[in-house]
Amino acid sequence: MEQLYQQVILDHARAPHGRGLVPAPADAVAGESHQVNPTCGDEVTLRVAFRPAPDGAPDGSLVDEVTWEGQGCSISQASVSVLTDLVTGADLRTVDELSETFRLLMHARGAGLDDAQEDTLGDATAFTGVAKYPARIKCALLGWAALKDAIAKSGVVVPTHVKEQA
Repeated sequence: MEQLYQQVILDHARAPHGRGLVPAPADAVAGESHQVNPTCGDEVTLRVAFRPAPDGAPDGSLVDEVTWEGQGCSISQASVSVLTDLVTGADLRTVDELSETFRLLMHARGAGLDDAQEDTLGDATAFTGVAKYPARIKCALLGWAALKDAIAKSGVVVPTHVKEQA
């Protein structure tokens, strides 16, 4: 299983999804964040654009597109690639839940999560082994920190009534 996880990380690092910072459409609500891991020098600049959720949907805006540029180790670059796949098309509540679940995975010290949480994360479960190496956790979380900051900078928020349901 560990070999499969390593292959997922290598595949995403070699052919990263979402790489290539693209300007958001003029009429889009968007946010951008640049994050640096001072420990190792990994960097990522991530831009997220939103579209309104379908009429009547309680979860607010949907992630329309995530694009990014970065440099660093395979773990940081693959993590942003996997993040891009997971959050594109998702509503903000789902993005928040994915971010929190990935953070929990990174602090599980390699023990993994329950089956439901791992199913939610999909390819991101490939980073389970990274949690055994504290110095690499920041690498895996770098893109997720950029996403959180970019969402905050966009001004898009999860509607209050949705937060109360969680």
